Amino acid sequence: MSSILRAIAVYTVLLVIFRIAGKRTLHDMTTFDLVLVLIISEAVQAALVDTDNSMANAFLLVITLVGIDILLSVLKYRFPSFGQVLDGQPVVLVRDGRMIEHVASKERVNREDILSAARCLHGIEHMEGIKHAVLEAGGKISIIPREPAH
Repeated sequence: MSSILRAIAVYTVLLVIFRIAGKRTLHDMTTFDLVLVLIISEAVQAALVDTDNSMANAFLLVITLVGIDILLSVLKYRFPSFGQVLDGQPVVLVRDGRMIEHVASKERVNREDILSAARCLHGIEHMEGIKHAVLEAGGKISIIPREPAH
């Protein structure tokens, strides 16, 4: 039973930490971020297993962690507002070619991040070519180009 409680506690703490870290952290993982995740996983592993390194305990932990994940997905499906709290909501970063500075700053997204997404997705080179840029709940930047003038 203590393994299950430790798994729930670790899952909850990591969920809160990564939620606080923000959307962009999870979507655009750098080498530094990957190394950090590996170190976190090693540090957390000790908290999960305590002194029980048995296969049974490992399987119990995996089942518990996957079970928590399934439970949260069911709760998000049944209660959309719970999903919004857990995953966040899309945020508009650019409106009619103008960057919304205070929103972008809060989300730790800069002009180059937006223009990079615009170039990759639509070949847009300038902010004026963007009708809307949206930071999605998963951390990806969606670009809606301006309509060409006729």
